[in-house]
Amino acid sequence: MVAKSPAWLWWLSFVFPAGLSVWLVVNGNTEHPININSALGVIGLVVVWALFLVFFLVHKAVHQAAGSQTDQRLADVAQRVEHLTSLGTLSDDARRVLNRARERDMLRRAIEEDISRQDFEAAMVLVKELADRFGYRADAEEFRQRIDTQRFETQDRKVRDAIALLDGLIIQRRWDAAFAEAAKIGRLYPDSHRVEGLRGRVEQARGTYKGELERRFLEAARENDVDEAMELLKELDQYLTEDEAAPYRETARGVIGKARENLGALFKIYVQDRRWVEAAQVGDQIISQFPNTRMAAEVRSLIDGIRSKAAALAG
Repeated sequence: MVAKSPAWLWWLSFVFPAGLSVWLVVNGNTEHPININSALGVIGLVVVWALFLVFFLVHKAVHQAAGSQTDQRLADVAQRVEHLTSLGTLSDDARRVLNRARERDMLRRAIEEDISRQDFEAAMVLVKELADRFGYRADAEEFRQRIDTQRFETQDRKVRDAIALLDGLIIQRRWDAAFAEAAKIGRLYPDSHRVEGLRGRVEQARGTYKGELERRFLEAARENDVDEAMELLKELDQYLTEDEAAPYRETARGVIGKARENLGALFKIYVQDRRWVEAAQVGDQIISQFPNTRMAAEVRSLIDGIRSKAAALAG
């Protein structure tokens, strides 16, 4: 804002030229009909008083305009003060009514944020607030439908992912982990229809695989594929109870006997051929698989010398 000059300074700026003009008129040379000083004095008076009149009118108009703006500003301030005073005297309920639209928009945005974060429980709390406190029941019902739909879709996707993990454990035949995962899914998503019978699903898969092992073992034993039958027998032993193993005992004894005989014959051949490295490997296999047999005792009596000879060849 430009600083105003003092009033006396404005008046002085007019009085001084006017006085000078008067002095020129009074002291002009009267002997000549046309005196230059007198003429200049008259012209100066005319110009000074014309400018003074213009300044006076402009100054008056400016003061009137400034006064009008000041009055308007004072009226605005008074109106705002009166508005704030009236708000201060309102009750909480009355102020809530005045801010209803703004609070509704804020509440809707908060619900949208909770839905986007999949925090459905928090969103439902705000939806209840929207309906009960503010009365926007139609908006609240729309949000409830959206939340229910998205919650179902989100949960269903999580259940499907969990079941896919369970199927992976079944394929890997990790039965203990599969049973634990089935129980976990049931605890996490008890309301989902997909979790029904998951334990039975694991049990059925395990039973199917056990039946396949039994079939393959009997087939390998019948075809005298001793190595395959022995590998299957080791794995089948993890699935069969005492009672379930009873029908296979005789076949298993035959397979084990043949395997022992085959290993014994192979051990003798390697020793006779002085193939010490292979003899040491087969000897260790006999001791590991048939530790309580007479053959294993015989191999133990020879194995140290065979290992030394195998080490000498390797060195």
